[in-house]
Amino acid sequence: MSDLELRHLAAMAAVVEEGSFGRAAARLGYTQSTVSQQIAALERSVGGPVFDRPGGPRAVRITPLGAVVLEHGRELLAKAAALAEAVDRFRAGDGRIDIGTFQSVSTVILPVVVRRLRDEHPGCDIRLSEEEPEAPRIGDLDLLFYDGPLDGDVEHVKLLDDPYLLVARRGTFSGRSVPLDRLDGAPLVAWPSTCDQPRMEEAFARAGANPKIVFRTAGNETLLSMVRAGMGSAVLPWLAVHAADARSDDRLRVHELRPAVPPREICLHWRAGRTHSPLAARAIEIAVEVAAGLADELALTYSGPAS
Repeated sequence: MSDLELRHLAAMAAVVEEGSFGRAAARLGYTQSTVSQQIAALERSVGGPVFDRPGGPRAVRITPLGAVVLEHGRELLAKAAALAEAVDRFRAGDGRIDIGTFQSVSTVILPVVVRRLRDEHPGCDIRLSEEEPEAPRIGDLDLLFYDGPLDGDVEHVKLLDDPYLLVARRGTFSGRSVPLDRLDGAPLVAWPSTCDQPRMEEAFARAGANPKIVFRTAGNETLLSMVRAGMGSAVLPWLAVHAADARSDDRLRVHELRPAVPPREICLHWRAGRTHSPLAARAIEIAVEVAAGLADELALTYSGPAS
C-alpha cells in the first residue's frame, strides 16, 4: 500500500458523505471522472472494491473493506489536517520559543521582546529561563542572552556594549568621574565571582585598586539596597543601573570610572547553522531594535571611556 495517497482517501470520504461520485466531484472541485480515477487507484492500493455501485439514481454503498479503509482513512486525514494547521501556525509565528536570559536583560530588554511577540502573535508559546552559570550552554534553547560571546558551536549577534559605573551613597565621592584607584581599600558590595565579574575585578587590580568586598549577591536590587544602607559602593553595568532607575534616587549617586573598566558585551546566541523559526527570527530582530534604542539612550548619559 505504498501508493496510497491522502487525496484518494479524501475522495472516498467525500463520496460516502455525499452519496454519489457526481456530488463528491462537485464538492471537491473535480470532474466526476477524476473522482472515479482516484477511487479506482485507492481500490488497486487496498486490493479490493471499497464501493458497491448499483447504478442509476441509487446511492453507492460502502463495502466491508471500504468501511475499514474509511475508518482509518479519516484518522489519517484528521492527522494530516492537524499537521497542515500546525505548520501554518508555525510559519505565522504561533509556535513555541525557548529563551535563556539573565537578570539585566530580563528586566530591560526581554519584556519589550515578549510584549511585541505576543502583540504580533497572540497564539505563540514563549518559555523563559533565567540562569547565570559560569559556562552556559545553549542546549535545547532557541536563543540565549549572555554577557559575552560563548565558545562552542554557536553563533551570536552583539547587542550592546554595557559600561560599568560606580554607584555610591550620595556624598561618598565627588564629581562626575571617580579615579579607579580611589576604590583601593574601599568597601564594595558585588556580584558573585561568575560571568563577567572576575574580568571586572581583574581590571581593578591592573589599575592598582583592591577594594574590600564586604558582601556578594546576584541580586541587583539587593546590592543597591546595601549601597543605600551604607554597606559600601557597587560597580554595576549601565543596564542594571538603568533598570533600577538609580540616577533618580536621591540617596544614590552614579559616577563614571576613570579609567573606564572595559564594558561587558550583551550578546544573543543560537546554535550554529540552525534555521530559525519565524518566531525566533522575529525575536532576534526585536532584540536588536531594542538594544539600538538603549545604545542611543546610553550615549546621552555616558561620556564613554576616559583615559
